[in-house]
Amino acid sequence: MGGYGSGRPGWRPKAEQFRNIDVNRLRKAGLLKAGSSGGWKWTVDGEKVASISMRAETGRLVLIYRIRPGGGEWEDVEEPIPLEETPCRYGGARPWFRCPGVRNGRWCGRRVGKLYLGQRYFVCRHCLRLAYSSQSEEPMNRHNRRANKIRMALGGEPGTGSLPPRKPKGMHWRTYWRKMDAIDAADAAGDIAFAYWVYRRFPGISPEELLR
Repeated sequence: MGGYGSGRPGWRPKAEQFRNIDVNRLRKAGLLKAGSSGGWKWTVDGEKVASISMRAETGRLVLIYRIRPGGGEWEDVEEPIPLEETPCRYGGARPWFRCPGVRNGRWCGRRVGKLYLGQRYFVCRHCLRLAYSSQSEEPMNRHNRRANKIRMALGGEPGTGSLPPRKPKGMHWRTYWRKMDAIDAADAAGDIAFAYWVYRRFPGISPEELLR
């Protein structure tokens, strides 16, 4: 039987398919402060599908949950996750998990913002050999998604046919124009990627013709 990463050559399971905990979301919820305790839940269409409990101690977060490996008996798990902070440029500190995973007999210890639930423990995506869905996207879709992300962050609508987003109140003009340049660059890269996508499927049409 295959494990994580098995299947056709080059295929890797996607991180988005696994339950995860995000260190920044937990910090905002006040769950990383030593002495605090609480829980986290995952939902689908507003319905809870799973949950865990946790307590914060000095330098670590202890996860408490139950698993049912292979559909067998329920097992209780208590997993300590080391925590670390790095200073931010403009003050304050950013929290990180230190991955508790073990690969080839060695502690991972990688500094990460998210941990994913594997067969039993929460570890980093590198230990589980997970890829992001965006990594398998066609280049034209990746560029278009980037352009639309910036458009919507500025309060605009997605799509090249939409009106250019206005400068948000309080944003410096230099920042605004830098973001608009990024939209233009992503759109241009998307057009080029689309032309080559068509060319690969219809060799009689050259990319240069599509880009005129």
